[in-house]
Amino acid sequence: MTQGVARQRVLVVDDDPTVSEVVGRYLEHAGFEVAVVADGRLALDTALADPPDLVVLDLMLPGLDGLEVFRELRAHAPVPVVMLTALGDESDRLVGLELGADDYVTKPFSPRELVLRVQSVLRRSAGPLAPTQSTVLRDADLVVDVAAHHVTRGGTPLALTAREYDLLVFLLQNPRQAFSREQLLKQVWGWEYADHSTVTVHVRRLREKVEPDPRDPTRVVTVFGVGYRYDPTPVAVTEERA
Repeated sequence: MTQGVARQRVLVVDDDPTVSEVVGRYLEHAGFEVAVVADGRLALDTALADPPDLVVLDLMLPGLDGLEVFRELRAHAPVPVVMLTALGDESDRLVGLELGADDYVTKPFSPRELVLRVQSVLRRSAGPLAPTQSTVLRDADLVVDVAAHHVTRGGTPLALTAREYDLLVFLLQNPRQAFSREQLLKQVWGWEYADHSTVTVHVRRLREKVEPDPRDPTRVVTVFGVGYRYDPTPVAVTEERA
């Protein structure tokens, strides 16, 4: 560790002391400064008093459950969150993704995998997915300033999560190309294997923010039997009269 360089801070929220101890040890070994709490209310108070760089949040907590902690946290601070869910809690995982969780890990999990997920979320939260030839991507009223990591629609800023932003940039950089959910998981998330519902939920959330009518999407469109593609808005052509 280079002297004088501040370490990124991770708040681990889990009421299982074994899980907390192992996760904390692996994160510290990876160079993070780690704080551990076991209660939902205390976790929320701690995160709001001094927001960390990322929260690893178990959904099953005493005092205040993880989903409520996440709702309250996101209402006050844009802190990236990696959720921990039990193997059978698919509904909770989907709710977490719908609310805007940046990632999730299913118990039982590999601590090394969790560290990689944390590092990936922090990298994506800090800047663009990849260099581009143009620092600004446009589609009609939708403008993405890649250098500034800023998105507007009709001049109004859009609040995108890190994953939603990455997905939008990737699709804008590859217009009219159809990608399967497996391809998007690999290209955008960097995952070889994961639940395809992750992509489905993020596409739905992205449509709610960039589509004129999310119920009838014309930008992020479904390619049946394949996956999704981005269709740029057609440019209106007017005839000049003599």
